[in-house]
Amino acid sequence: MNAKILIMLGLAALAAADSGEFRGYGDSGSHESFESSEAKYEFNWAVSDESSENHYGHQEARDGDNTQGSYYALLPDGRRQTVTYYVDGDDGYIADVKYSGEASFDSGSYESSSSSESSFEAPRYAPPQRRYYDSNESK
Repeated sequence: MNAKILIMLGLAALAAADSGEFRGYGDSGSHESFESSEAKYEFNWAVSDESSENHYGHQEARDGDNTQGSYYALLPDGRRQTVTYYVDGDDGYIADVKYSGEASFDSGSYESSSSSESSFEAPRYAPPQRRYYDSNESK
């Protein structure tokens, strides 16, 4: 009889612990909106290093659910990639990607690297050789 009561109390405790109320996820009774209307910020940064020709930056502004911004980077082929984007509530991320400048490739550096690679011979590997030791010999 005591075992049945103990099992019933254990099951009741398990069911109560499994509900969201004990984890803080339960319905608190107030239905407040979690819209991000209170978020408002702006930022802007840029890097321009002439010695390495590294140029990139980012700016963004947000007011509630409306976010807009852009970022740019200098690509290895010499073009500048600029991405302008906006996010308006549940519409999602909308981006417009543009490129400026002409793509240029240094053909001399490619030929020199490919010719230098062909001058190297790939390493050759031999299968391991089996070696047997006599139990009376030292290894």
